[in-house]
Amino acid sequence: MPGARATFEDDFDGTDLDRSVWSPHYLPAWSSRAASAATYAVRDSRLHLSVPPEQGLWCAGDHEPPLRVSAVQSANLSGPVGSTAGQQPYREGLVVREEQGRFLGWTPGPGYVEMRARAVVSPRSMVSLWMVGLEDVPQRCAEICVMEVFGADVVPGESAAVGMGLHAFRDPAVQEDFAAVRLPLDVAETHTYAVRWTPERADFSVDGTLVRSCDGPPTYPLQLMLAVFDFPARAEPGDDMVPELVVEHVRGWSDRAGPPA
Repeated sequence: MPGARATFEDDFDGTDLDRSVWSPHYLPAWSSRAASAATYAVRDSRLHLSVPPEQGLWCAGDHEPPLRVSAVQSANLSGPVGSTAGQQPYREGLVVREEQGRFLGWTPGPGYVEMRARAVVSPRSMVSLWMVGLEDVPQRCAEICVMEVFGADVVPGESAAVGMGLHAFRDPAVQEDFAAVRLPLDVAETHTYAVRWTPERADFSVDGTLVRSCDGPPTYPLQLMLAVFDFPARAEPGDDMVPELVVEHVRGWSDRAGPPA
């Protein structure tokens, strides 16, 4: 109904993820739930996502470049095995390897989302919070990237290039509008990364300061994706750092109350 607002808050105060909200698997339709399982811990009122050396490649032998990832996402669904009905395909012709049931945790429409977090990254790793359409309808696939930081773009203790903006993918109603903005912040310290979006505009902020705005974001339900990535091909001698995203909270609200249609 007009004016309804659905609020959300997860401070990770328990000993495990709230499985009514989060799935600890990264786009498992293209792989499997077992092979895409995140390495994570919930302790000290924080979610710790990491990629230790023993973690296997995601979609090994198919995804290029080689990638290891620990992620949680707030929704998941796919078509049957052998179909192309899945979320965020990374190449043409990709087919579902393991069918996913319809899971809807928190899937906000226009509203507000923030993550308070710190990161441990090196030149071979990155961290990100993004929101993407469920792809229950193929063109409902656009992305709002709240933050994306590559370790190669970090000056430790001084600054980082923080990516934010819109990715259209196959949604003709959304214009590509993404940029990495260098900010004087230490990503190893805790910061609040946020977006407020309406049907007209998305405003991106860090620690309450507006950084950039984009016109015409997607207005359909979006699922949250929190992840830490490791790219083994970018490894340099002596770089044995375990990448980690440490999240204090995820909070927000949606102008669209209730589950998506």
